[in-house]
Amino acid sequence: MTHGKLIRIANAGGYWGDDPWALRRQVRGGLDLHYISIDYLAEVTMSILRKQMSKDPFLGYARDFITQIDPLLEEILAKGIRIITNAGGVNPSACAQALAAAARARGIALRIAVVEGDDMAPRIGELLASGVELRHMETGEPLAPVADRILAANAYFGAMPVAAALERDPHVVICGRVTDTGITLAPLMHEFGWGPGDWDLLASGIVAGHLIECGAQATGGNFTDWKKVPSFLDIGYPIVECRRDGSFTVTKHPGTGGLVSCQTVREQLLYEMGHPRTYLTPDVVADFSTVDLREEGPDRVRVERVQGRPPTDLLKVSIAYRDGWKCQGSLIVSGPDARAKAEVFASAFWKRCSAELESPLADTCTEYVGDDATHRSLTPRHRAQEILLRLSARSASARDLEVFRKLLPAMILSGPAGVAVTGGAPALSEVVGYWPALVPRGLVLPEVRIQEEGRSTWSSGPLPWPESEGEGTTPFDATDPWTLAPGAGAQVRVPLMRIAHARSGDKGDTANIGLIGRSGPCYAWLRDHVTAERVKAWFQDHCRGRVERHPVPRLWALNFLMEETLGGGGTLSLHLDAQGKTLAQALLRCEVEVPAALLATIAPENRACPGELVPEGSRP
Repeated sequence: MTHGKLIRIANAGGYWGDDPWALRRQVRGGLDLHYISIDYLAEVTMSILRKQMSKDPFLGYARDFITQIDPLLEEILAKGIRIITNAGGVNPSACAQALAAAARARGIALRIAVVEGDDMAPRIGELLASGVELRHMETGEPLAPVADRILAANAYFGAMPVAAALERDPHVVICGRVTDTGITLAPLMHEFGWGPGDWDLLASGIVAGHLIECGAQATGGNFTDWKKVPSFLDIGYPIVECRRDGSFTVTKHPGTGGLVSCQTVREQLLYEMGHPRTYLTPDVVADFSTVDLREEGPDRVRVERVQGRPPTDLLKVSIAYRDGWKCQGSLIVSGPDARAKAEVFASAFWKRCSAELESPLADTCTEYVGDDATHRSLTPRHRAQEILLRLSARSASARDLEVFRKLLPAMILSGPAGVAVTGGAPALSEVVGYWPALVPRGLVLPEVRIQEEGRSTWSSGPLPWPESEGEGTTPFDATDPWTLAPGAGAQVRVPLMRIAHARSGDKGDTANIGLIGRSGPCYAWLRDHVTAERVKAWFQDHCRGRVERHPVPRLWALNFLMEETLGGGGTLSLHLDAQGKTLAQALLRCEVEVPAALLATIAPENRACPGELVPEGSRP
């Protein structure tokens, strides 16, 4: 335990498949680090790992973690850096055994902590029989009808068991399903002695974790004003420098690519956000509406004034289940008249499918990639010179999709001219449905084991959840301070990108778009004019459900939640963009009339990049 004035926690990965050299760059960078967190898991990942484990009991974890950390073990131990990861997936013990074997091969005695207990798949029948219905959090449906198709079910633990593991002084902590934010909060609880009742401090740790959990998205990756990023080569992954009072600074190693600014931090704060005042975790309910940001210097943003309150007595459970099959194929359609050719081909193809099938497909999707497949009607039509015609279908029966996969290449020579294949017959893939539910946390208890020399040397036994203490601080006065001063005078027509930047993400079938003003008055204009109804109208081709809007004035932001937007979300979706990553850019293309004086309120560093300032309708 360092108990110093500053604890540095770095992130080296936001998903399984992230930069395999990020860990090396974090370990060897210029700043001295105390901890490195690595996040590998998503809802779909758990079902993939479960399938692997069903074929081999020694699998079921993110094997890339072993290959990434193995050559760095000596340096990590020499520098005193501790690693915390959820690479354990559905088999944390096997992950620990593989890491221990790699360490022994290098002559290293490694002390590994394993956090277990989140796997609920073997207990589903018992829970349902006891009256725990595990209803779907979005639809309210009971789990029972799909219980016989479950692949994986994991409760989300928070920081508590990870902090308990750190008390045993391990070199590496391997977890199964813990919250992305929990693996950042845990070392702060351990180092600073934060516990139940310290709700504002715990909430600060959650915000720090949220900012770094997605890797380079906090340091210039996926940034609206991407032209401001000096270099995307060797982009620096995020580091938080945390203090005992809960304040922290977001930064990166010196000399690395990327960018840290209030703009990049605001975008990541809004990413995958639900209600900004109710960010639920097992450890604390964090209030993102209270956050203050200020730039301390180049690539340094200070974050403070976070508030929190006690958590609920429920844990989220992520359940993956078999939900049929899907198939996707594509063709290149060349000009002239590429769009017309593609539409004729698609129409004939779907009619042939219907004629050959005994029953309708569960879902189909036709997308014209290269002719606004992601933004759809939100952008002016143009004369595409070539189109990737993307055809997708989903069915409960793999047999029905055999018609789809055989018919697509068979029609190449029986449609319009200038159509080329992009591969052989499409492959079938199993659809894994995502079922979020809640369970009383007293029914799911974590356990920590210490492993040394390849064997368990200590076990915590089931760890009880701590009792909540106090009710949190007095809620922050969220009165919106911004007024729209430049309301008179000439009006100009501009794309929203001129006065805002944005980031979008997903939670199941709901997309979120965080729309952020480029100044306080710009936010006030957005607040007064960009309503939920207006966003719903703009996204009429995307959103089939309702749209909610949540103002976040201290961040100059509006958070929009768009339900039924992603074709079911995850692997269920047939959409080209199943995670809503492109929707923020679509919103920023929308053109609006604003006071010309409003543009003068934007500081030079916050202005949109050249090339994004001209209304699309006036471009040649």
